[in-house]
Amino acid sequence: MNAIALAAIGIFVFILGYRFYSKFVAEKIFKLDPNYVTPAHKFKDGVDFVPTNKFVLWGHHFTSVAGAAPILGPAIAVYWGWLPAVLWVVLGTVFAAGVHDFGTLVLSVRNKGQSVGTLAHRLIGQRGKVLFLFIILILVLMVNAVFAWVIANLFISFPASVLPVFIQIPLAVWIGHAVYKRNKKMLVPSLVALAVMYITAVISSQVNFLQIDLVRYMGGEEGAGLFGLGAISTAFFIWIIILMIYVYIASTLPVWKLLQPRDFINSHQLIVGLGILYLGLLFTNPQITAPISNPDADVSWFPLLFITIACGAISGFHGLVSSGTSSKQLDKETEARFVGYLGAVGEGILALVSIIAVITFFPNREAFFATYSSFQAASGAGLGTFIQGASQLAEGLLIPANVAATIVSIIVVSFAATTLDTSVRLMRYIISELGVEYNVPSLEKKHVATTIAVVASAALVLLPEGPNGFGSGGYLLWPLFGTSNQLLAGISLLLISIWLKKLGRNYAVTIIPMIFLMFMTLWAMFQQVFLQWAWYADSPNTLLFVFGAIIFVFTLWIILTAIQALMNPRDAGISEIDLD
Repeated sequence: MNAIALAAIGIFVFILGYRFYSKFVAEKIFKLDPNYVTPAHKFKDGVDFVPTNKFVLWGHHFTSVAGAAPILGPAIAVYWGWLPAVLWVVLGTVFAAGVHDFGTLVLSVRNKGQSVGTLAHRLIGQRGKVLFLFIILILVLMVNAVFAWVIANLFISFPASVLPVFIQIPLAVWIGHAVYKRNKKMLVPSLVALAVMYITAVISSQVNFLQIDLVRYMGGEEGAGLFGLGAISTAFFIWIIILMIYVYIASTLPVWKLLQPRDFINSHQLIVGLGILYLGLLFTNPQITAPISNPDADVSWFPLLFITIACGAISGFHGLVSSGTSSKQLDKETEARFVGYLGAVGEGILALVSIIAVITFFPNREAFFATYSSFQAASGAGLGTFIQGASQLAEGLLIPANVAATIVSIIVVSFAATTLDTSVRLMRYIISELGVEYNVPSLEKKHVATTIAVVASAALVLLPEGPNGFGSGGYLLWPLFGTSNQLLAGISLLLISIWLKKLGRNYAVTIIPMIFLMFMTLWAMFQQVFLQWAWYADSPNTLLFVFGAIIFVFTLWIILTAIQALMNPRDAGISEIDLD
């Protein structure tokens, strides 16, 4: 099949979904009110609650949710063939992700900007709230470990991307000051900042001394490094420490000072990056060389496909962003459709081009299977194959191969870094909420909660020993990231369903994807985490098993509690509530 035709069909379905389905949900199900006073205005504090232009907020929201996951997951899932991956990305985005992201945003806006974890108390009771908060805490901890691992490895593999990425930070701070202190517009400065980044990327790709290559500084791949760790492990350790210092600062600053302007720059990166890839697709007109399906796969796509592609089809982390930061910045309730549903569509478009970049990269089917020889091989090759495939598309616009690879890696790192510091901010909120819950005042303090979040994240990504050597905690936890992410999305859809039922509205739009998602994810989780660990693994991953067991039990407990609340709120111990 021709890749251009595949892309056109996918984008057309996305457009139909936003134009018609999201409008139906907004008007008939959520019944958005243009006169409703949002939490950004009710609790305006200049730090977390800040009324924000919908385009700027969309940029923050999208880049916060579009980390490396909508690239990595689809790039792995094509192991089973491109058709199952494309169908799940397209249909999952339209009927599940869009409604989930949109719904959690509206639910939070209608409840003082509170997170879905806090709202669980009012919807499914005190016990359900605490369990849900712990699941969320474990998920964001894994998000921190996974994305820090991805960024550090990309900095090692593409040292020319380091300087352009770090130049973005002072540029974003300058833009934030100009916009919120001097009342300047954000569009032109952010475009200038993007131009500076890409000019730096071109120069650093050609000039060796501008490439911050820590492995080379340690004597090359065979170098001893520090404390006998080896050059690569030492470089990884240093990058993780630098990243943790950065996210500590970024997650404690007011959102207008770094978060919003940097995310707005990254939203331009999305448009430019997608423009380069899709234009490159038009100019190169590549053929799909990967198979439509893979009947000889060593593991079945059903149900593992639905956890391998989490972000890009539906992701529980999006609900944390919607209810954790975006709901506190929404200017008008009617803009929730633009921010929430269109943000999910943007990620679906990114996941679609990730699939296309991989399935058109190989010269023939034999070359594809040489790289994607097994599911484990696909898991290790996915991100690197995407960068090579995306670079090949960019070369259709006469962009040199090394410059194209640098730009693609910058885009991936920028999105991953945005997700990382948003996730640390969310983890700080959750730790503070648990401090309130268990009457531990010290946990309510911003810097105490942030310190716990950063130290725990660094320990998780650095301590384990795995197939990639020192500091592969993010790699080891990737299978559980997908399952816990989808379970969180299912629980959030269940909470929205309870809310809609209490308001007397049709909740089929949320309960149907919830049932599908919960069934597939619990099945996949039991199969991958427990069966694989206990009976089939040559070297069992104890860390994965322990985290998985905790999440699995907590989730079943929450589901039972939530179903009881859905069927009979008073029997579940929930009395009068006002969620509208």
